[in-house]
Formats: sequence, structure tokens, C-alpha cells
Amino acid sequence: MTEDRVHPIESHTTLFEPGRNCWRVARAERLGLIVDAADYFRVLRRIMASAKRELLMIGWDFDFEIEMLPGESDAEGRAPDGLPNQVGPFLEALAEREAQLDIYMLKWNGAMLIAPGRLIPSLAVRVFGSDRIHFALDGHHPFGGCHHQKIVVVDDRFAFCGGIDATEDRWDTSEHAPNDSRRVRKDGSPSQPWHDATTALTGPVAAALGDLARSRWLRATGDELSRPDPVVAPEWPGSLPVAARDVDVAIARTEPAFEGEEMVNEIERLCLDSIGQAREVIYMESQYFAAETVCKALEERLRDPDGPEVVIINPETAQSTLEDKAMHVLRGRMLDRLTAADTGGRFRMYYPVTTAGEPIYVHAKIFVVDDRILRIGSSNLNDRSLGFDTECDVAFEDKTEVIAAFRTRLLSEHLSVAPETLTRAVEEAGSVIAAIEALNDRSGRGLRPIERLEETTVGEFLADTRLLDPRHHPGRLTESGTGLRPRHLGVVAGATGLGFLGWRALRHWLRGERDGSGRKDQ
Repeated sequence: MTEDRVHPIESHTTLFEPGRNCWRVARAERLGLIVDAADYFRVLRRIMASAKRELLMIGWDFDFEIEMLPGESDAEGRAPDGLPNQVGPFLEALAEREAQLDIYMLKWNGAMLIAPGRLIPSLAVRVFGSDRIHFALDGHHPFGGCHHQKIVVVDDRFAFCGGIDATEDRWDTSEHAPNDSRRVRKDGSPSQPWHDATTALTGPVAAALGDLARSRWLRATGDELSRPDPVVAPEWPGSLPVAARDVDVAIARTEPAFEGEEMVNEIERLCLDSIGQAREVIYMESQYFAAETVCKALEERLRDPDGPEVVIINPETAQSTLEDKAMHVLRGRMLDRLTAADTGGRFRMYYPVTTAGEPIYVHAKIFVVDDRILRIGSSNLNDRSLGFDTECDVAFEDKTEVIAAFRTRLLSEHLSVAPETLTRAVEEAGSVIAAIEALNDRSGRGLRPIERLEETTVGEFLADTRLLDPRHHPGRLTESGTGLRPRHLGVVAGATGLGFLGWRALRHWLRGERDGSGRKDQ
């Protein structure tokens, strides 16, 4: 959609209720919808380079060594804009260029356990970089909880909120071309095809997201940040179409009960409210499908003879065997439940594949209801995203073509057909599922049905206990702020490591003493 075809959002009764199913509703002067990290990193880089006073980066993970524009560096490691291509040097260059710019980066502390090799570049930026680059680890959550928000705010004027982190394995184009030489890790090994999404926002909603990011920084570090001095808003990138103008955007959160703070489950409530209002089609993209409340709500709608179609896009498998057993056993059980509730053939769950038949990993968190409600953010369709981790989504309502066009764009990508072809197929069939089935190429790029994972003893245990997918239940020890914390785990791990090294050293010394004594007579 080009900018000159943008339609104003029509006014109507709103679904959003601040204090219940969202935190705030704020105006977006412009709103953009970005699919896949190749486009996102290019736009993100341009907007960050315009920062004058404050750059807030709130994420699950950051990798300072990745190139934002793979394959576009010159001999000195610079991108076509003349700035370093790698994230870390790029941020240092921004701080050096703008004397009044402060950069704040908040990252989940548990990411250091998952990828400890990224700790050294992070510390190097903090110790040897500009004193106006502030890096912190977020541990303000119950043990096992995760800081999962993905927010970037520039000068309270321009913001991004969605599902994409500036880290390794995220970059891909919407073509998801097999063997794309740019889709590689730092060690040169190939990354898997990756599907993701985020939003770009200007106006009061950007300032609201700035408030949220600063509040998160305060809770994680104890340092209160002031709002930045007003500056001229960054110019909207010409490469990014404006999807909508002057639209009210709801910001919804998940925050765990912790240290006297009550749980916030606005995202869950917004999700359930949206499902309840659906009349034609519910379309979801998520990394997981394991949320009990969502499954129950969908069962109810599928049992309704006049209920909507339900289409869920998931990855075929998780990124590790353990994760697969924990999450996709739950998904398989819910797949059975929804199939049993579907008396009208209105439910499908798919995973996308490339032209070579390779599964595309779905990391996007997208929720579309009846071409009227669109939500994009960091939350997955699992229990921890709805009641245990720290999440942030944005949503808006519409009665024009904006949301319909976006859902068509997503399905057209997955089916590798022109948007107008899909639109015509839906109109002719009167059904999104029928159109998908008619256009789906089962020999090349397309959608494949999700199959139930066979349950093993380990998978059954993980699914029954929800050990990797917990949510808030009042009265548990970790939710009162007492008990183990991630930092305690780090101390225990460090002490264990030092003890092991000490034991090894002692064994080596004793062996040397015994060998050096002339050995006992044989």
C-alpha cells in the first residue's frame, strides 16, 4: 500500500478499556507495519541514526556483533550510510556524533545464560564505549520469568514495538530464499528461514512507549530517567509505507506478580475480548500455541455454528528438543481439543515452508480479528506470555482496508501468490480457509498442516507440570519476591564453576606431589 492510498480510521465503539485490557490508548500520527527483519533493520538503523537526545532499546537480547545489513559492508566494516554495520560500533558512532545523546539498553539477564559469549561484547561497550551508552540487565521478575518486551523509542518521537530483537538468527527477507548467503551466523554457519513482524509508530503513542520503557528501566536499575527535551521528529522513511494515519493505538502489557506488585494481564484480556467479538475470521501467528485460556475461548467459538473460522500459523518445530517436548506436546493436546470442537470445518493450524520445502521458523506475534482488530507485539500464545513474563503489544481497530490488506499480505507471502489473487479467491469461496486450500502449493512454497507430536515420558512430564511454560497463580513463593532469583542462580553457577576448577587444581597438585616424590617402590 502506498502512502497516497492511506485511508483515515473510522470512528466506532472501541474494544479497548484502559486499566483492564490495555494500559493506555494513545494517538499514532503514522503507523507502519513491518514484516521480517531485513526491512526492519534497515528502517531501524535509519531512525536510530536520527536520535538527538535519547535512544531507548528494551529487548530480550541484543547482539553487538551482528551486521544490521548483511552483505553490505565495505572493507572497513561500514554500511552504505557510512556508519559501522555492526550493532555495537554503530551505537558507539551515534554517541560520538551526537554530544547530547544518551543510549539506554535493557536486556534480559537470563539471555546471558542462553548465550554467554555475548556478555563480553556487552561489557566492552559498557566499559570501553561512550559513558553515554548505558547497558543494564533486567532481573526484575520471578525466578524462571523472562523480560521479553521488544521496544525501541527515539526521542519520544518515533517508536517500534513488535517481536523482533536485534540479535543473531533474526535477519531474513520476506522471500525466505533457500540458501540465502546473507542469512548466516557470525561463525559463517547458515541460519534457518525466519518470519517475524513489528510496528513503527509516531506521535503521542511513541511518547507513551517511551514512558513504559523508562518505567522498565527504573524497576530494573533503580535509576529514574527524565523525558528527553523536545526535538524535531525524525523524517518518516520513504521505504516504509504508512499503513494508517491518526489512529488510536492501545498498549497492552503482561507483567508478573512480583515483590508486592500485582500481575498485569492486559494482553490476555485483550486477546479473549477479541476472540469473543469475532464473527468471520480469527487469524493468528505465534511462536507457540499453548495458552489454556485462549484454547478454551477458541473451543467455545468453534462449537458455535455461527462462529468464525480460526487459522493459526506456527513453526513446525521448536528450536531445541527440550523446548519441542515442553511446548509442542501442549500444542498437540490443544490441537486435538480444537479439532474435536470444530464441527463445521472452520479450524486449521499450519506451518510455512520455503520453495525448497524447508520449514520457516515463525517468530511473529500477530493477532487479526475480522479485519477489524490487529495486535502485534512480543507476546506468544502460551501461558508465560499471558501471565508470567514481561510483554508489550500494540493494537488498533479499523473498519477500512488497512487490517484486511495486512492479513492478505501475510497469507500471500506464505502461499507465494499475489495479494489480488488471494483476495479474489476469498471473495469467490466466501472463506479464508477454502481460499488457502485452493491456492496452497503442496510441492513448493506454501503452508503445511501441523501434526501432533508423539508424547514421550519427558514430554508428558514437561507438559503436565508446565515447567517451561508457567503462569501466575497466587500464593506461590517466587511470586512474593522471596526465594530464588536469576541472579542467585548465577551466583550458584559461578560458585559451582569455581569449586570445580579448584577441585581440578587440587587433584592436579596432589598428583604432582605424588609423582614428584620419586614414586613409591614397585
